[in-house]
Amino acid sequence: MSEYIPSPSEWVADQVELYEGSGGTDGLTLRDTGLPVIIVTNTGRKTGAIRKTPLMRAMDGSNYILVASQGGAPKHPRWYANLKSEPNVEIRDETQVHSMRVREVVDSVERKRLWDIAVAAFPPYQEYQDKTDRVIPVFITEAR
Repeated sequence: MSEYIPSPSEWVADQVELYEGSGGTDGLTLRDTGLPVIIVTNTGRKTGAIRKTPLMRAMDGSNYILVASQGGAPKHPRWYANLKSEPNVEIRDETQVHSMRVREVVDSVERKRLWDIAVAAFPPYQEYQDKTDRVIPVFITEAR
């Protein structure tokens, strides 16, 4: 079993600890937004360690839409490369844990449809896209 290395970002590590430590009954929203988050567990591409990231919950049917926004920063979040390297993830959505496989959505029609769903779930995504030159990556999960 690989070692879990918490995020160097204190609020991220604290949210994961609260969410998972409660069995998915506490820490279910992003800070003071009241909007729901999920926990994505993946494998670090360099360390092989377990990594956990809270992301906004955006759904397309029973599949999750993962948006690599990093708040509109100029670079992709670290977890982006991890998912590209190892697409098998676990998604914790409250008390449910799902084994999923992710794929980056590159088809423009599919990406626009999923992007619109994600922005409806978390409107700041559009502000993030507007303030960066990079195209913010979108992933879709599928059951494995």
